[in-house]
This record gives sequence, structure tokens and C-alpha cells, in this order.
Amino acid sequence: MKKGVIHIYTGDGKGKTTASLGVCLRAAGYGLKSCVIQFVKGTWHTGERDSIPLLLNPHVTIYASGKGFVGILDDKYPIETHQKEAYKALHLAREQMQDPELHLLVLDEVNVAVMLNLIRVEDVIELLKQKPEGLNLILTGRGAPKELCEMADLVTEMKPLKHYFDKGEQGRKGIEF
Repeated sequence: MKKGVIHIYTGDGKGKTTASLGVCLRAAGYGLKSCVIQFVKGTWHTGERDSIPLLLNPHVTIYASGKGFVGILDDKYPIETHQKEAYKALHLAREQMQDPELHLLVLDEVNVAVMLNLIRVEDVIELLKQKPEGLNLILTGRGAPKELCEMADLVTEMKPLKHYFDKGEQGRKGIEF
């Protein structure tokens, strides 16, 4: 068994979640088991939550945690509620890591959860230290803390060069969500 690696996909550009889901798709092609845990996206409807069970079952499971993005759009919850949800997701990640069949664990938007002070970076570091030898981890979200980047084997920064959001256009169903 090869040693598992840690990837971080960060930056202000589009494609962090999409890149991690592409790795899940690749792993499923080899019959390998993946799990995606989405931090802070719990109340938001996303296409990946519908498509993964349809296209990648039984190889990929997805869990959404949180009450939506903190401080924007539909957010009506106190910070403590968001923190509780983020720690639930972190606990679920610990549980999933115990599955000897699991090849890949994606912690989608975990960097954002740290950046928004929903979870402590020290708790994520502790999780990474507990990673089983053969498990691969992907952490996504803008604002990846330096401490996590130092622990990672690969760090990719998505950098926007041009985006229609800059013209005030909205996200598109099936493209951004």
C-alpha cells in the first residue's frame, strides 16, 4: 500500500471543489472508495449532492454540514450554531478515517471553516496527524492556513484571471453550484 498524500486546493479562483470531485471520479473509476464532507454548505443545494449518488454510487459518499455560508445571503444563525455544525463535520471526518476501505477523504471548504473561526486550525492539524498511512486527504477552500499548507504534500492555488462575477453576473446552476 502506498503512503497517502494530503492535497490542498485553495485560492480565490473557481474550481477547488470541482478539482476535488474530479479526483473522486478518478478514484471511482478504479473501484476505490471516497468520502466528501462539505463544511458550511449544509443548507445550500448543490448539484454535486444530487449527482454523486446517481453517478458514483457506491464508490463516493457525500455529507453536507452547516447552516449555509456564514454572514452572507440566507444566514440567520448565531456563530455558535455554525461552530457546532463545523465540529460535527470534523467529528464525522474522524469517524470516516477509521474505515479501512476508504481511499480518499475530501474536506470541502474546511479552510473556510478555519478562516471564519468555526473550527480551530489546531483541531484540523490534529486530524491530519491521525490520518491512516494509506489514506489520501484533500482540503479545499480559500484562505488555507500556512500551518496546513506546510503539512500538505501538494498545494494548488486557484487564481482568477477573469470571471463574469466581476461584471455582476450571478452564479449558474450546474456551473457554480
